[in-house]
Amino acid sequence: MTRSPLPRVAVCGISLEASTFSPALTTTSMLAPRRGRDVLDAWDFWRPGGSLTDRAAWVGVLQARSIAGGAIPAEDYALLRAEILAGLVAAVAEAPLDGVVLDLHGAASVVGLDDMEGDLAVAVRAVVGPDCLISSGMDLHGNVSRTLAETVDLLTTYRTAPHVDWAETKERAARNLVDRLALPSGRRRPAKAWVPVPILLPGEMTSTRQEPATSLYARVPVIEAMDGILDAGIWIGYPWADEPRNCAVVMVVGDDAELALAEATALAGDLWSRREEFGFVAPAGKLDVVLAAAIAAPVGPYFVSDSGDNPTAGGAGDVTWTLTEMLASQELAASGKRAIYASIPDAMGALAAAEAGVGADVRLVLGARVDDRPAPPVEVAGEVVAVVPTDDNLEVVVRTPAVDVILTRRRRPYHLEADFTRLGLDPRRADIVVVKIGYLEPELFAMATGWMLALTPGGVDQDLVRLGHHRIRRPMFPFDDVSGVDPVAEAVLLPGDTSQAVTDPARP
Repeated sequence: MTRSPLPRVAVCGISLEASTFSPALTTTSMLAPRRGRDVLDAWDFWRPGGSLTDRAAWVGVLQARSIAGGAIPAEDYALLRAEILAGLVAAVAEAPLDGVVLDLHGAASVVGLDDMEGDLAVAVRAVVGPDCLISSGMDLHGNVSRTLAETVDLLTTYRTAPHVDWAETKERAARNLVDRLALPSGRRRPAKAWVPVPILLPGEMTSTRQEPATSLYARVPVIEAMDGILDAGIWIGYPWADEPRNCAVVMVVGDDAELALAEATALAGDLWSRREEFGFVAPAGKLDVVLAAAIAAPVGPYFVSDSGDNPTAGGAGDVTWTLTEMLASQELAASGKRAIYASIPDAMGALAAAEAGVGADVRLVLGARVDDRPAPPVEVAGEVVAVVPTDDNLEVVVRTPAVDVILTRRRRPYHLEADFTRLGLDPRRADIVVVKIGYLEPELFAMATGWMLALTPGGVDQDLVRLGHHRIRRPMFPFDDVSGVDPVAEAVLLPGDTSQAVTDPARP
């Protein structure tokens, strides 16, 4: 068979952010695997006419992706991993692969396995061989273990939180790969400076909307633009998994090995020196304090983040603690103000309310089917004012005396104004909007007249000490006294095609 002049690149991966402190599990069906052409069609840059369509002969294998949740059962991961490897074996049998885009988040967890991304990368490498380049574009809330850093040739990550650059990052990972494949063999693989930094903080304290993250992340494109540097990144890490790899990491990738190491250690040192400056992206407090502030606000909408059960960070989504408190709040009832609560998933409740129909009065017992540790199921009594079925969900609004409760068949985030308006709710005219979220996504942030972060219980509790980590490496900020820690002591330069390792300490 005649070999195409274009490089041949496979696309595959498993992408998930998973809390090991949540009792929820993320199954194969929840990860909704795409296969073949569907893998490529999920991204504009690979579709017909896309910016990278004609840069390579792209081979879709399998891509599994879900909103954040609990760990993947071991058997589900084993089946997905086996299918990815079988697809790569078949692709290699047809013709050698020049590259792989390994689409990862960086914070997936598998029951009984500490480093899913590293495990998958090593398995992929074993199939495609040492000469095939592997590239990945990750979430900055992911983790880069030593294994992953060694195995993947090109790593890049988001530079904003909220992640307005997520699609740009995925495209950059693919573009970096085909750009390197255009170089002669023997000059393609860059050196990688990897610096683990003993910091573990929630995203709600490290948003690039505020200092020190704003200026730290602003340095990343400046480093990337230097001669001899290909890419740079700060992975701030994922705090809601109790695994040895969980911490911040700085990486710089390029052909100038000494410069890559110098810039990576300098940036890591600056991150460390400013660790005490990180704080919550909004005023934060216990729920009673936050609700009192929301009720007292002169104008709405006043947003409240029910942060401990945020489904986009790994919460089960059905913790009832906050909703229970709101429905029982005499202060809210006496204020005359109305709140929207988004949301509580309960399949049986949603189906029962939908069957009753719009206009019906219902009395439902909801939530805590998955995570009942903070509170038991809650009783919600009111009028059904909206029933909106979709292809993969069912959403219902139950109007109680003071709270419009959004009830869903499956958990889902509420990040956009349209998420509310299609249910007949106007968040701009609401007094209070309570959302299971951490930092507000851009549309909600723009419409909020006020905002507080409620420090509520759940699988992604912002009070990390309350969660009880036992397996992360210590000492770790903010858990321990770190006054004597050298933040760059474990910096490693992983050699590329033309560089040598400068340091090689024992594998952490």
